[in-house]
Amino acid sequence: MKPIAIVTDIEGTTSSIRFVKDVLFVYAEQFLPDFIRDHKDERDVSRQLRAISDNTGIPYRNTEALIAQLLEWMRADEKVTELKALQGMVWEQGYQRGEYQAHVYPDVPERLQAWLDDGINLYVYSSGSEKAQRLFMRYTNFGDLRLLFAGYFDTNMGAKQEKASYQAIAEWVALAPEDILFLSDIEGELDAAASIGMKTIRVVRPQESDTPIQDIASNHQMVSSFAEIDLEAL
Repeated sequence: MKPIAIVTDIEGTTSSIRFVKDVLFVYAEQFLPDFIRDHKDERDVSRQLRAISDNTGIPYRNTEALIAQLLEWMRADEKVTELKALQGMVWEQGYQRGEYQAHVYPDVPERLQAWLDDGINLYVYSSGSEKAQRLFMRYTNFGDLRLLFAGYFDTNMGAKQEKASYQAIAEWVALAPEDILFLSDIEGELDAAASIGMKTIRVVRPQESDTPIQDIASNHQMVSSFAEIDLEAL
């Protein structure tokens, strides 16, 4: 049965992993320290720094120690909600300055628009903060795609490989899990979504994998682009 809603991952699914790792992460590592030094007393930044202080025991006024912790998390690719929120603030200045555009695969915008025109609600679920997701979709190489999506979910919903996270998303969109299709390139995320009854498709981009799709073992239907997804066959 055709889904009523589609939830999609970003990195490796709609967009290049290389852009995220080689552009966004490098930019954040370069500019995050001075951004925090310059804006640490502003409300949104201060809220995140206080949460990090509470969670780690690092004194709130020890700005350099907080920065060092953030850089350590970033280099380890930790999915820390406060880090993701601060990264989003830093990336905003890069987008606004025109220093880069978010990469989206060419098959994505057309298919998203077709699904939306067919009455399907679209959502994003990514480890990046909700703010970072909205910025990403606003400043893409295909223009502003933000309004294609009815909502954005981040790690405030829970970790992406935990069953409870997908249950929370289903409750938020007020749909039975079987009415939702989740798209991702990560097997563990798809397993978690499928465990509550969501439909799942693994997106295996040839640009992201050295292994041909036919040689990849998966518990889920696999496609190499959004153009191959047939909702009627689910």
